[in-house]
Amino acid sequence: MTALGDSRGRPAFAKRLRKAAAIIVALTFLGSLHVSKVLADSPAPPNPESQATVKPIGSGMSQIILLSHAAHRLDVRTAAIREDPSGKQVIPYASIIYDCDGHAWVYMLSAPLTFVRAKVVVELIKGSDAYLKEGPPAGTEVVTVGADELYGTEIGVNGE
Repeated sequence: MTALGDSRGRPAFAKRLRKAAAIIVALTFLGSLHVSKVLADSPAPPNPESQATVKPIGSGMSQIILLSHAAHRLDVRTAAIREDPSGKQVIPYASIIYDCDGHAWVYMLSAPLTFVRAKVVVELIKGSDAYLKEGPPAGTEVVTVGADELYGTEIGVNGE
């Protein structure tokens, strides 16, 4: 082999370039493994939630009490569950969140700045409305904006 090529006539530079590229790819892959392991094994404790208080109330449910500036920052909005002329409960479809098992939930306003998750069973979705088979009674205020943040707070999504 000469400095300009190998025995098959391929330039030595191309061979070195392929080796360098393979080394870079391997180092990048190994480096990403190391970084993810370092992040996953971080000794830092999770940040405590400072904008809300989460109080377990039994049956895997919790009461979430927001500070007023947190509710304002999240722009939490509510609407009352209403009944249509046939007596069916109707809520804005935007108020429904789904857990990882596919169950539907809403957050009810139980006191000022205090929210509790309630299970609902959806019968029909029509436009921006959801008609319920089961759920809280008509007149109950449910969260229409900010429910996903409340759910993350309740189940412990840190840093969101």
